[in-house]
Amino acid sequence: MEIRKAIFILTILLSSVSLFAQQKCNCEESFKWVKETFEKNDAGFEYAIQQKGKAVYDKHNDTILAKIKKATTKEKCAEIMHEWLLFFRKGHLSVSPINTKPTTDNANTNNSSQTLSILKKQIKEHLSNNYIASFEGIWTWRPGSDTICIIKENDGYTGMASSNKAWRLKIKKDSSGRFYIGNYLLQNFDKAEFIGKNMLKLGTTYLNRIYPKFQDNDTIAFYVNEITATKPFIQKLSSKTVLFRIPTFNGTQKEVIDSVIAINNNLLKSTENLIIDIRDNGGGKDDSYDNIVPLLYTNPIRITNVEFLSTPLNNKVTEDELSEPNLSESDKNKLHEELRKLNDNPGKFVNLDSGRIVDIQKLDTVFPFPKNVAIIINQNNVSSAEQFLLAAKQSKKVKLYGVTTMGVLDISNMYFVNSPNNQFKLGYCLSKSYRIPDMAIDGKGIMPDYYIDKSIPNTQWLSFVQNILEN
Repeated sequence: MEIRKAIFILTILLSSVSLFAQQKCNCEESFKWVKETFEKNDAGFEYAIQQKGKAVYDKHNDTILAKIKKATTKEKCAEIMHEWLLFFRKGHLSVSPINTKPTTDNANTNNSSQTLSILKKQIKEHLSNNYIASFEGIWTWRPGSDTICIIKENDGYTGMASSNKAWRLKIKKDSSGRFYIGNYLLQNFDKAEFIGKNMLKLGTTYLNRIYPKFQDNDTIAFYVNEITATKPFIQKLSSKTVLFRIPTFNGTQKEVIDSVIAINNNLLKSTENLIIDIRDNGGGKDDSYDNIVPLLYTNPIRITNVEFLSTPLNNKVTEDELSEPNLSESDKNKLHEELRKLNDNPGKFVNLDSGRIVDIQKLDTVFPFPKNVAIIINQNNVSSAEQFLLAAKQSKKVKLYGVTTMGVLDISNMYFVNSPNNQFKLGYCLSKSYRIPDMAIDGKGIMPDYYIDKSIPNTQWLSFVQNILEN
């Protein structure tokens, strides 16, 4: 079978999967619920209207409603509703379909496996061992995970995964594209690009080439290992400099971060320079970086607090927390008091920090080493990653290197609710920072102290920063 026949089979299979996945829905009804729920409960709704104006908002609603009326599938409906949400801010909001997994039978599963087997065989026969700057090949997320076949189709590329039948990829002629992950949440990217010869970057997603595999130089190989790491690690770069890579502040990683610091405690406190690389760190929980702060600390750190919007739906979060087992009496008393304050002020913003606008963190010790701390940042840093930067940059030891962060922090504490028809899950925010409006981060981001311009490839950022620190 020639590769064009394999492409034909793949096209048919993807079409059949799409038919299963794209379930019909009453999009107009769902949009009405999303709109009403967001307007009543999101802590950033009124702020966005004040910034952009009611007339602009009304026009946006008319444009979106016209698209909503033409939507016939849950996937398309969710895509348009997400477009509506982006009027308010770049992140800390979401809407996605639920219960949309295709009901595939054994025959369809077998056909999928056979098609992938055919594709792999044809790709290996079709592609030469000489390096060609083509997206065609066999790829994977990480060792041991799904294999992904990407083939050329017309002016672009099409891809599918081995075990996750929901995953599908389209790359257009201009290298922009989209893919659906397992829950049918659409991911768009502006440009598919190579990093070295064996990594493909799709927005914030990375694919590693399995076949054909090519040799990369040491700098590229180190960068690939660093940027695709899923867990934090510390590595000595020279006698003067240590690297601390932190891919995420997800709450599940706090123990790992703390453990890595504990194991390398002597190294960290005896080396002149520390580089903390948080590129692509999308945040998580603030307490994940608690044990990093003492390494950076030179003077008291001011932390701006937030206020919570009180509504019946929002206050249910505190009610749910009270029902959790194994709560201490002090925690119960605190939650009861918070719930009382919220319920006593419906429709208002409530300060749950005893009225404090700012908390001040003071530590007893300033360690002589690390003497200089460089934090590498990029446009994909959001949420708790940005909160970490606001704290860190108050230290006299710290400088930020890279480009401006995304700016998704002021409106925070996300909460997720299902629609009444159980078709969609909406994510919105409960709180607003007291930084607004004097030092708003949302839509602006946090600027680096040292801008790394486009003439320096991403693969060389680390060596660039190391060179500045050591020379």
